[in-house]
Amino acid sequence: MPEICRFGDIVITMNHRDHPPPHFHVRYSGFQALVYIRSLEMEGDVPSVQLRRVIKWAAARQSELLEAWERCERGDHPGQIAPPN
Repeated sequence: MPEICRFGDIVITMNHRDHPPPHFHVRYSGFQALVYIRSLEMEGDVPSVQLRRVIKWAAARQSELLEAWERCERGDHPGQIAPPN
């Protein structure tokens, strides 16, 4: 799974040709979650403090995340997205 962003111990990845709807994966200290890009809804068990950071970051980067998803759908590397400031 290509890594698209990392901030602290939080790792954001996307799979090539993954199932719809557009989403990304979050890993944090043994926890994992899936976040849907358009709705910012989450499935998984990432602790709430880290989840809030991820959702805030994703809300600010939704268009970039959708572009990365489209690249993955073509089988290309999704690229990198800047971490939160």
